[in-house]
Amino acid sequence: MSDFIFTDRELDVMSILWRAGSGTVSEVREALDGAQAYTSVLSLLQTLEAKGFVRHESEGRAYRYHPLIGPEEAGGSALARIRDTIFHGSAEMILAQLVSDRGLSRRELERMKRLLQERLKEEE
Repeated sequence: MSDFIFTDRELDVMSILWRAGSGTVSEVREALDGAQAYTSVLSLLQTLEAKGFVRHESEGRAYRYHPLIGPEEAGGSALARIRDTIFHGSAEMILAQLVSDRGLSRRELERMKRLLQERLKEEE
C-alpha cells in the first residue's frame, strides 16, 4: 500500500471518511450531495476496500466504512507523483510554486519557513 493512487471520485469518498472518521454508504452519499446513486457509492467503497484503503464493520443492516490510511500518507504519495510527473522530480520547483502563491498568509509562509529551518537542522 505504499502507492496511493485514487480516482477523483475515490478521493472524494476518502476525504469524507477522513473528515468524519467513518461512514455508511448513505452517509457518504449524502456528503457527496446525493449526486451519486447508492449503488455507485457502494461500488466505490467496495473498490477502496479491495485496494486495502478502507475496511467495513456491520452496523445493523448497514456497513460502516473506516479509512485504513490517513490523508498524510495519501498526500505524501500524491505529492511525490506530482513532483515526478509535473515538476520533473524537483522538490525545489514545487516549493517555488507554493511560495509564489499570493493567496498564502504570512502565518502560512512563516510555518513553511520554520519547517525548512527544522529540516536543515536535521541535516547538520
